[in-house]
Amino acid sequence: MARAFQTLSRSTRSLVLTLAVPALAAGLSGSAKAAANGAFLSHQALYELTLLKSRGSNSISSAHGRILYSFTGSACEGYTSEFRQVSEMDNGENKVTLSDLRSTSWEDAAGKTYRFKIDSRMNDVDTGPIDGIAERVGDHISVKLKQPQTKTFNLDGSTVFPTEQIQHIIAAAKEGKSILEQTVYDGSDNGEKVFSTLAVIGQPIHGDQTIASPDPSTENDVMKSTTRWPVTVSYYDHDAKPEEGEQTPLYAMSFELFENGVSRALVLDYNDFVISGALGKFNVKDSKPCK
Repeated sequence: MARAFQTLSRSTRSLVLTLAVPALAAGLSGSAKAAANGAFLSHQALYELTLLKSRGSNSISSAHGRILYSFTGSACEGYTSEFRQVSEMDNGENKVTLSDLRSTSWEDAAGKTYRFKIDSRMNDVDTGPIDGIAERVGDHISVKLKQPQTKTFNLDGSTVFPTEQIQHIIAAAKEGKSILEQTVYDGSDNGEKVFSTLAVIGQPIHGDQTIASPDPSTENDVMKSTTRWPVTVSYYDHDAKPEEGEQTPLYAMSFELFENGVSRALVLDYNDFVISGALGKFNVKDSKPCK
């Protein structure tokens, strides 16, 4: 069970930034800048988590919980996200693990500065906070951690932050591309983890198409005419070197990504078990336009 929670925790930062992301008006390639022309919503969303499938030696018998996500900001003031996930997992032997995970982040519109803080508890015991800032300096990224320990290190300049990652996926989708590989730093795990990611992008789903399972996002007046794409992103250990054959992802996330940055129909595959995240509530929030 502890391993299951650790796996869930490692993916938190990635999950947070798939739920809604800002447009990065600067610091992007030409195609990504074109994709950034659309407006991204400030909003609050509630996702209901349930166990979809269990498999492997570390399988679980039941799981449920909620994710509450709030996103605000603009290209002028930067973007702030607040995330809380409470989940309960049962291994079928009367061993229940209750986890409470909270995360906040801020990123400037140019994608040059990324601040993050993650706090988590498992069965009312703190599992250790993560607190740091990453900044682009010349041809590299400098990361300064306050917690879990004071440390400074550099990353390759080609590494992207989560907002850049999702923005590039949207840009690739608008160009009709189906595959996108990126190296991502999101501050998860112990604050030092770097991921190799592979995004598979499906055909666009236009807002006027009939949907089999509507939810508050597809029924919202703001969203009804918005195009979205089915996306699956697999996360790999960037430093791992597989002995032979293809590398197995640490986890994978599938979702429908709207061109305004909102995600619906989450499916989180942690290899030993799969969690679905249905959008239960969705509210558009007021945002201040740039002056």
